[in-house]
Amino acid sequence: MKAETGWAEWTTALLDPDQPTPAGLRAWNGSDPAHRFAVYRNNVTVSLIEALASAFPVTQQLAGEALFRGMAREFVRAAPPRSPLLAEYGADFPAFLADFPPAEAQPWLADTARLELACTRAYHATDAEPVAPEKIQALLEDTDALPASRFSLHPSLHTLQSPWAVASLWATYQNAGDLDGVDVARAENTWILRSGLQVAVLRMRAGDCHFADALQRRATFAEAAERALQSDPEFDLSACLAVLLREQMITAVEQ
Repeated sequence: MKAETGWAEWTTALLDPDQPTPAGLRAWNGSDPAHRFAVYRNNVTVSLIEALASAFPVTQQLAGEALFRGMAREFVRAAPPRSPLLAEYGADFPAFLADFPPAEAQPWLADTARLELACTRAYHATDAEPVAPEKIQALLEDTDALPASRFSLHPSLHTLQSPWAVASLWATYQNAGDLDGVDVARAENTWILRSGLQVAVLRMRAGDCHFADALQRRATFAEAAERALQSDPEFDLSACLAVLLREQMITAVEQ
């Protein structure tokens, strides 16, 4: 099938069944180009829906397949891919769910999708070598140098603070458990990171998330700790650092 038409007209019609078949289409065997284009349009849409279902399996299970696929179809029409890498598709899907009226009955869907998106990004993040533990320990004991130091964290580390129990929902799905047994209205704070070749979702405190976020924004160690304590008076700096060291998330230190 050949097209003697503009690229914009082609792409618009490709994802919107309400649009007419682009003018100038011709089938090599003389068959009806409108029918062939409709088949091609459906295949493209279904492929993108399947890509979203693969990227957001927990979100799909929570929503139910019928509702999820309906929402995914609307998203595909509203936000076609901007990259040739299908693994990058769906970055705007969580925000879409947050504003999509049919999803209002399950307000945790958007944050569940955000967690799954963070998992995908963590898995594909750049590798980085951790700083030797003894170097970190020496710095932690240097009370003069530590406050002004800046820590770089592993590119795979993401944080998510949610009023919903999305980490528990994710973990229950991984273990093939009963999602109905999760108290979804319980707020959870989460670190998402890659440990070896596996993505880990760790339930943390709000202060842990603020501390990591501040370090990633290039705050000094003292500034990050202060922001964490302001957000969470029960923030435990030693426990937070222990997790960073255990998971080898500190990749550089500037003094």
